[in-house]
Amino acid sequence: MTTNKYFSQGARSEQLLYEDLIIESLKMYGQDVYYMPRELINIDDIFKDESTSRFDNAYKIEMYIENVEGFDGEGDLFAKFGVEIRDAATFIVARKRFLSQIGQYENDPDDPKKQYFRPHEGDLIFLPLSGSIFEIQKVFDENPFYQLRNLPVFRLSCELFEYSGEDFDTDIGAIDNVEIFDYQYKLTFNNVENTLGSFNEQGSFQVGEQVSQLASSGWTLTADVTDYNAADSDSRILSVAHLTSTDGLFHSFNTVDTVIGSITGAAGVPLSITDAVDGANSSAQNDVFETESDSLLDFSESNPFGDP
Repeated sequence: MTTNKYFSQGARSEQLLYEDLIIESLKMYGQDVYYMPRELINIDDIFKDESTSRFDNAYKIEMYIENVEGFDGEGDLFAKFGVEIRDAATFIVARKRFLSQIGQYENDPDDPKKQYFRPHEGDLIFLPLSGSIFEIQKVFDENPFYQLRNLPVFRLSCELFEYSGEDFDTDIGAIDNVEIFDYQYKLTFNNVENTLGSFNEQGSFQVGEQVSQLASSGWTLTADVTDYNAADSDSRILSVAHLTSTDGLFHSFNTVDTVIGSITGAAGVPLSITDAVDGANSSAQNDVFETESDSLLDFSESNPFGDP
């Protein structure tokens, strides 16, 4: 016997009503989050892994946090190298809202590699409620399963994001500040000039802009500004990250050639350059461990771990 022909679960009017009720519920009980699509900069041709990623856009949208008693996951663990936070969360977003708020701006019909009809694994979600960034691990697009012969929501299974050198340029300070954990170079200037006239009267670099230095040897170094301290007129400190060179080799900034900001036009020749190692915490005990370890192991012996 077939199903009752007088009752239909696929009426378009009922589907639209059901979808609108879900969207209204998410707006009432959900949280405002920022969705950040991942842009792959350099993909390994052999292993198909991305070596660098960039996040330039952050879209504000409402999502419901399915976890009602706190984050899932293993929580806080005391691991070998310190405390590890392994929170997990499940976000629910309306399919219609995702396509209108994010999909239409990220989807490129001319590029088959950039189709945004659904959330992508690897994209990020910033939750202002806890100040956390989560990475999408799995997208479930059939749950609930065709209750009215349609699929109105995406369910996103996420884990806490671990920063590993990605480039953030979303213009949202709470998100972009994650770059302070990247490898930093600090350039100290005695004088910073203004090359764009009245547009930049103070001659100061701007956080988020790109700076470049054309070396006399022929290559050009570029990096992103993460901080600029110009409180002391005789010592202006510029912090940069994501250092790259046009020749594909590793180089560092020098104290001979001019560093120029791409947006502000601020320019100056560095007096000194330090990196994350040189600028380490003065109270750290790295040197103590290095000295003490020399008295424990003597690698001049042919077999320092056994009988001579």
